[in-house]
Amino acid sequence: MRVSLLLGAASVMALGACATNPDGSTGTTLSQTQQGALIGAAAGGLYGATRDSDKNNQGKDFLKGAVLGAAAGAVVGNIIEAQEKQLRQVMTSPGVQIINHGDYLQVIMPSGLLFASDSAAISGQAQNDLYGLAQSLNQYPNSRVEIYGHTDSTASDAHNMDLSQRRAQSVGGILTAAGVSSSRLVMVGRGESQPVASNDSEGGRAQNRRVEILIRPTN
Repeated sequence: MRVSLLLGAASVMALGACATNPDGSTGTTLSQTQQGALIGAAAGGLYGATRDSDKNNQGKDFLKGAVLGAAAGAVVGNIIEAQEKQLRQVMTSPGVQIINHGDYLQVIMPSGLLFASDSAAISGQAQNDLYGLAQSLNQYPNSRVEIYGHTDSTASDAHNMDLSQRRAQSVGGILTAAGVSSSRLVMVGRGESQPVASNDSEGGRAQNRRVEILIRPTN
């Protein structure tokens, strides 16, 4: 019963990080570091309670796990905030998006910036952004980097899958050339399978032609 109450309290704290903005949209009232601490506390508390062998001190075990989880979550949140700020300073080309999801960073680069039509050769302008990204990744080495290539639906499925894979590999190649360990990189072609807009208009197709880079802290 005590563990259930503690878990419920942790859930309320985690939900408390969310709020409704005046315009009706939802958003966060806490920093990513604070949110990370709350999420870590809930996860750590649950882990501590489930690891109790004699079931006699679950509440105590929960609290111990919550403290450790909060500390770990706050550290991760702080690192992500710092890296996000750095990336915004070094990746300045128009159209580049940097999104902080709380426990990982997402960098979205439009294909129009990276590549010529139907090409996997990276342009000089985009190389500057990728070298800036590599510098940040080298400064924050404890992360896994997932690189996903995406296309629109103009060509055949097979062609788009191959092109998206080659584009993901080209981005990964620039990062490794700049000193990022290849063991940290995962490069995947998604083809046209994950559109973010309609392929019925040129504007929508342009949004779908992109490379997404996910930076996931590993500790």
